[in-house]
Amino acid sequence: MTWAPADIPDLAGKTVVVTGPTIGGIGFHTALELARAGAQVVLAGRTWSKLDAAEAAIRDEVLGARTEKVALDLANLASVRTGAAAIADVAPLDILVNNAGIMAVPHARTVDGLESQLATNHFGPFLLTGLLLPALAETGAGRVVTVSSIGHHGARRAPLSYPTVAVGRYSRMGVYAQTKLANLLFTYELDRRLRAAGLPVKALAAHPGFATTRLIANGTSFGPLSALADRAYPLIAQTPAEGAWPSLMAATADLPGGDFVGPGGPFQTQGAPKLVRSSRVSRDAAAARALWELSEQTTGISYP
Repeated sequence: MTWAPADIPDLAGKTVVVTGPTIGGIGFHTALELARAGAQVVLAGRTWSKLDAAEAAIRDEVLGARTEKVALDLANLASVRTGAAAIADVAPLDILVNNAGIMAVPHARTVDGLESQLATNHFGPFLLTGLLLPALAETGAGRVVTVSSIGHHGARRAPLSYPTVAVGRYSRMGVYAQTKLANLLFTYELDRRLRAAGLPVKALAAHPGFATTRLIANGTSFGPLSALADRAYPLIAQTPAEGAWPSLMAATADLPGGDFVGPGGPFQTQGAPKLVRSSRVSRDAAAARALWELSEQTTGISYP
């Protein structure tokens, strides 16, 4: 059976958090459809102006949409803690969608001394999830959805080096692939730990396939050819609205924890979402445990 947004159940009375809801992106369309289904949606992002614009666009399209806004920079661990405290004010939470991310940006260090892609795409969501876990468990049926990428297949090993120390030559796409692998290792380990602890929360992952967001041009992953690549990408990609479908299925369909949802078309680049299989290394339980321990040390949180 093919899944579509029409299959999203009535979410009245539910509260969801979506990170990275900037207009035009996958997070925006995820938030929009969840609001359309009746959920109260907490929009969490770095920039107030972009949050205001996303909220206005959702309210223009969904009459009576219930939205909240929280400023939160995943690349700054102190900001994550402050943002999580603000989100907790609207607890209990039913769904957390860890959507925000950056792709193939030039090398940079955050205020915490972390490489920026790994900080934004993994350590920030790891900390945010841990801080919000009590609110998610409070509902008795919480769910965490973390957005990975088909690009995780490009990573041959987990990012287990000490995160404040540079190792070898920096590869923008190589590090990006490792962060997306980290999303899956995190999801699978989180779900194992939640079940072992008997907590009523599921962890799932999703990926959008190829979607016409601005990640390519913004990431400048192809140097001076990035703008050209960004124009050519729509020829092989689906829209951001369609790219949000796997996240929406993972967030709302009746699925067990530990599942991975992606497009069902050729090579998982396009098409209606379905359960898909991730790379062999993403299912390495020993690597997942090692990454979890490194993440606890880096962020200063231990859970569940």
